[in-house]
Amino acid sequence: MKNNILYTHKDLVEKSKSGDRNSQYQLFELYVDAMYNVSLRMLRIKEDAEDIVQESFIEAFKNLSSFRYESTFGSWLKRIVINKSINYLKLKKIAVVPIDTYEYRIREEIDEPAEIADIHKVQQGIKMLPNGYQQIINLYLIEGYDHMEISEILGISNSTSKSQYHRAKKKLIEIIKSL
Repeated sequence: MKNNILYTHKDLVEKSKSGDRNSQYQLFELYVDAMYNVSLRMLRIKEDAEDIVQESFIEAFKNLSSFRYESTFGSWLKRIVINKSINYLKLKKIAVVPIDTYEYRIREEIDEPAEIADIHKVQQGIKMLPNGYQQIINLYLIEGYDHMEISEILGISNSTSKSQYHRAKKKLIEIIKSL
């Protein structure tokens, strides 16, 4: 069944490459909600996320001929959405990477990950993080990028990505414990 789904998407991508509007609409319908959620997690403003997703689909369809199936269409599109979201944040001069002057005292480490099992508290905690920390947490934990990919996306070093993630995680744990 999964191969059929992948084939269907490949078929839709190929038809979209040749300008078939119906196939483009079907791809849009398949991916719009997921891409909106990606952008919304980064931008936190509904209207901005909607605009970024719209612009991302336009760019994707304009550049569909460059899509070579080296990844899934969804991964390729998500990369466009994330890059557009980050560029938007940079344009608005919203911190994408946390400023290293943030100093947080960590009260204690949580030894048992089960202590933070309440997903609502985690989501609430992520929203309370500084913007840069949110970016690292969202890209690493939610979107599944590794530190090498994050460093390329944000234009930072691999070690900076790792250290910022570690700091963001500690701050998130601190926030969750206070909720």
